[in-house]
Amino acid sequence: MIQIYEVQKPAEALALIELGVDRIGSVLPDPAKWKSASVRKTVQAAKAGGAASVLIPIMKDPAAIFAALDYYEPDCVHLCDVLSPWPDERQVAVRDFDALLSLHIDLRDRFPRLDIMRSLSVPRPGLPNASAVEKNILEIAERFAPVTDFFLIDTLLLNADQPVAGFVGITGETCDWSIAKALIDRSPIPVILAGGLAADNVYDAMTGLRPAGVDSCTRTNATDRSGRPVRFKKDLKKVRRFIEEVRRADLLLEGVPRGAKSIDRGRI
Repeated sequence: MIQIYEVQKPAEALALIELGVDRIGSVLPDPAKWKSASVRKTVQAAKAGGAASVLIPIMKDPAAIFAALDYYEPDCVHLCDVLSPWPDERQVAVRDFDALLSLHIDLRDRFPRLDIMRSLSVPRPGLPNASAVEKNILEIAERFAPVTDFFLIDTLLLNADQPVAGFVGITGETCDWSIAKALIDRSPIPVILAGGLAADNVYDAMTGLRPAGVDSCTRTNATDRSGRPVRFKKDLKKVRRFIEEVRRADLLLEGVPRGAKSIDRGRI
């Protein structure tokens, strides 16, 4: 699966689908102004074009999330609250988990045809306590898997310094792929890999980690004159190269058993 964020305009969604994108991700960045005619048309365009529409509501209030889902009617809701894997934050984390698990259960009840995707927060590589962090992330995944359809692995920055406070994503940086691989290997539900993916690294990510899908946002965005990514505007050339590398990895992985310990890159 190829998933691309943040798509807010229907024409852009259709252009991405034409390139081969499977899942069109849109976001509601302001909980006070969550109704957007353009985003609603984007969701509709994704469906009409044969792709899955995925929606991130940047909200904490369950009632507001339910109202947004009634309004937009996406195929999948993507919940990306930061789930802290740090050992010294376990008490706070447990309280947060219980509330979010209840949200998943309520979503299942209210929207039985809606897929639920949950982001899992994986730090960047080089942690001194990586084994403890990995253990906590695997425990989080185990708790959420029964009430979730997809996991998405995204990069967690230190000191809660996320681009959007309280939510994980749009860092443009890769996470610890060894932790990500452990999660992909053990998860009972499909896992999409995100976090700093672009044409220059998605091939290695796919062949090394073998996720069910890959996601790109920041590093397939257009850039301004200073080279900084521009939110909500895709660079179609970057997306095309990204898809080409995904398909190249697909060719290598075709016919390789899931449990294989290594891949012979000389086959193609």
